[in-house]
Amino acid sequence: MARFRLSRPAQADLANVLAASAKQWGSEGKRRYAALLAAAMNKVASDPEGLTTRSRPELAPGIRSLHIRNARGEEPQGRVRKPVHVLYYRVLDLGLIEIVRVLHERMQPSRHIGLETGEE
Repeated sequence: MARFRLSRPAQADLANVLAASAKQWGSEGKRRYAALLAAAMNKVASDPEGLTTRSRPELAPGIRSLHIRNARGEEPQGRVRKPVHVLYYRVLDLGLIEIVRVLHERMQPSRHIGLETGEE
């Protein structure tokens, strides 16, 4: 399986997402959402061009996305009912994926992706 790393903007995104989850859903909700985000990152690391991912060339060359709902497991306990975030990532090297951003599904990714990927 490939490894993944988080860009600085993605690190900030995750901190904000988890803080909001804790505020709205409590520590257990935060834990469940963090587990789902981790599962999504592991999923793109293990299969960067998987069937549930999308190529996003309109954002920057090599960018792909995965809505985290596609990383949910089958277990009903601890399941996040309505995940609302999308991972944006790119393959940096064989075996290394960079998570570029973690954005709410309602956000326009074109406003948040480009400069931090080194692309205009």
